[in-house]
Amino acid sequence: MKALVLAGGSGTRLRPFSYSMPKQLIPIANTPVLEYVVRNIADLGVHEIGIIVSGRDNEIQQALGDGSRFGARLTYIRQEDPLGLAHTVAIARDFLGDDDFVMYLGDNMLPDGISDIAEDFAACRPAAHVVVRKVADPRAFGVAELGPGGEVLRLVEKPQQPRSDLALIGVYFFTAAIHQAIAAITPSARGELEITDAIQWLVANGADVRASQYEGYWKDTGKVGDVLACNARILEDLRPSVEGVVDETSVLVGPVVVEKGARIVRSRIEGPAIIGAGTVAEDSHIGPHTSVGRGCAVVQSRLARSIVLDGASVTGVQGLHSSLVGRSASVGITTQSTDRYRLVVGDHTQVEVAA
Repeated sequence: MKALVLAGGSGTRLRPFSYSMPKQLIPIANTPVLEYVVRNIADLGVHEIGIIVSGRDNEIQQALGDGSRFGARLTYIRQEDPLGLAHTVAIARDFLGDDDFVMYLGDNMLPDGISDIAEDFAACRPAAHVVVRKVADPRAFGVAELGPGGEVLRLVEKPQQPRSDLALIGVYFFTAAIHQAIAAITPSARGELEITDAIQWLVANGADVRASQYEGYWKDTGKVGDVLACNARILEDLRPSVEGVVDETSVLVGPVVVEKGARIVRSRIEGPAIIGAGTVAEDSHIGPHTSVGRGCAVVQSRLARSIVLDGASVTGVQGLHSSLVGRSASVGITTQSTDRYRLVVGDHTQVEVAA
C-alpha cells in the first residue's frame, strides 16, 4: 500500500497565517499538523508516501525532508491549480501505479490513529473505503448514506438538504478501481473533480464501497478556533520534561515541557503547556493548554489556552486568552493614554479589545 497526502490549498479560513505559511504547518503542541499526518501513515506500515504540494512546496519539504526520520520515503508532487481532490489522484497516477493507497487530507488531526480501519480495508479490499463521522451540520462536507452492513448507498458533496449526518472526514482507502472512476467523471459546478463524485460513480456501477464510523478524536484544523481546541486536546497527553533552565523562584504545575535552551525566570507555568527551545519566560504566568514556540520571549505577561509561534514576543500583556500569535509577531503594551490603541493589522485579522 502507498499513501497520498494532500498538502496544497490556499487555507483561506486560516488567514492571515496562511499568507505566510502553509496551513498544514500550523503547529499543534509545537509540532506541525502535517508531521502528525505522516507519522499516522507510517504507523500503518506504509512507507511510500506522495505529498501533493502547491505554491509553498519548499517550506513543506524543509519541514518533512525526505521522510527518513519517519521511516518513510516521501515523493513531492506539485499541483499547479486547485482542481479538486480527485484531480490530485489523477496527477499522482504515475506514483500510485496500480497499488492500493490511503488518501489523507494534510490538515486533519486524528491522534488516535486509523490502524483498525486500515486493517478492515486490507482484509476485505472493497473498491473504496471511506471514513465518516456524525457532525452537527453536514452541509459543509461530503455526506454518506449507508446501508445496514456499512455499505455506501450514496454520496453527495455539500448537500443543502442532507439525508444523513455522516460526513466524510478526509481519509479514504482505495484500490486501483478509483482511477477508472476519476477518468469517467467531469468537473462539478465549482470547476473541480470531486472525489465524492468518483466514489459515487463506483457505487452507481456496482462496485463494493464501504464506510467506517470514526470513534476517536478528529479535528479539521482549518479554522483558528479548531486549531486552539486541537492544541488543548493534544496537550492533555503531554509527558512532563525539563531540559531547559528553571530558576528557583519559578513554579511548574502539572505536565509541563521546557525544551532545551529555554529559560524560566520568576514565572509560573501551569500545565499542560510547552515552552519551546530557546524561549525566555520572565515574570509571567503561562498556561494551561498553551504552546509557546521556539525562540520566543514572554515577559511580564499572562496567557492561557493559546499558541505562540516561533520567534514571537509577548510583553506586558495580562489576560491573553484563546489567542494565536504568528511567527515573529510582537504583542505589547504602550505607555500612551489607556483610551487609545495602536494596531498594525493585516488582512483577515481579528482583534478583540475590552469595551
